Amino acid sequence: MSESAATGPAWLVLPTYNEAGNIERLVEAVRPKLPASARVLIVDDSSPDGTGEIAARLAAADERVEVLHRERKEGLGPAYIAGFRRALAGGAGQVLEMDSDFSHDPAYLPRLLDAVSRADLALGSRYVAGGGVRDWSAVRRAISRGGSAYARLALGVGVRDLTGGFKCFRREVLEAIDLDSIHSRGYAFQIETTYRAIRKGFEVVEVPIVFRDRVAGASKMNGAIVAEAAWRVPLLRLNGGRSR
Repeated sequence: MSESAATGPAWLVLPTYNEAGNIERLVEAVRPKLPASARVLIVDDSSPDGTGEIAARLAAADERVEVLHRERKEGLGPAYIAGFRRALAGGAGQVLEMDSDFSHDPAYLPRLLDAVSRADLALGSRYVAGGGVRDWSAVRRAISRGGSAYARLALGVGVRDLTGGFKCFRREVLEAIDLDSIHSRGYAFQIETTYRAIRKGFEVVEVPIVFRDRVAGASKMNGAIVAEAAWRVPLLRLNGGRSR
């Protein structure tokens, strides 16, 4: 993989809350899949299980790893926004995001980086040809597919996997979509950032991935997260891409 000096290095943002069983192995797994100049930013929301301490140790041992300690748990959206701001301030040319529980395979990182050499935002997609989901019950599959279909129809866009959280942004996209005005906290954040990019005229491509359920730790999904996505999605279209 190569990079243009004018665009800056790639940064991978990893939000964590109680991921002590995953974070060290994940950092070890992603490093070989990223360019040598890439940086890994762990954003920890004061995890009580010691994730922040592990992240600090990893950062002390490798100058390419950083950790951003946040005072409290506020949700996925605020954690990502804090990470994006730090990456942009650090000169990032491309900003990647992925879950910290191995549900997103690090092997796909080069594909996402390659895709943004031709587009502005690359999405790791479960719902295009070649993509899929493993280890989920039929009910969870139906909820996920239904949520993506609902968002796609409500917003009038063709992206198949609007709720996915495995992405690579060009710097210009994050600078254009006004991070300060994003208020989504859960998975609605993923829908909102992609929809704002589309509204701004950026090219979005979907890269097929196979999503696997986490092995260690507990899922952060709950009813409140689903409900937030349900009511925020129509507001995005009504308000021209803003959820409030």
